[in-house]
Amino acid sequence: MIDQLRTKADEATIPVVGRRRHGDRHSRGEIHARLPRPQHDRQLPNSGGQVECFRNAARHLIPGGRFVAELWVPELRKLPPGQQALVFHCEPGYIGVDTYDVLRQHVVSHHFTFDDGRQAWISRCPSRYIWSAELDLMAQLAGFMLETRHAD
Repeated sequence: MIDQLRTKADEATIPVVGRRRHGDRHSRGEIHARLPRPQHDRQLPNSGGQVECFRNAARHLIPGGRFVAELWVPELRKLPPGQQALVFHCEPGYIGVDTYDVLRQHVVSHHFTFDDGRQAWISRCPSRYIWSAELDLMAQLAGFMLETRHAD
């Protein structure tokens, strides 16, 4: 996928910001490329930033090009009233916890990794989740038409 991307744009134009292979912990064989976007909205913390991301993708596509979006739907039904966090994965050496702000549709995924000794590492990944109807509206505002939808 990266080789194909490089036939169209160099690293300076579209940097690859993450590479994961099948079999890597907690990955799905994904490659993430970051399209240029406004400096003020790096994390896309609100619907306005997300709509601008769609519009930016539309500006970069050639006629007939496709924009693919993967939607993660949080399992809020598992979140008891008053509770703000859920463990999403637990195994020796790793614990994953999501903390939610359901009013703002924000989630922070906390990744705790432990070695055999007393060392521990934490990384956090904040994001704003959206529902499929909201995703469709954002795409429509950017001029996209739904071609197909797949779910598992």
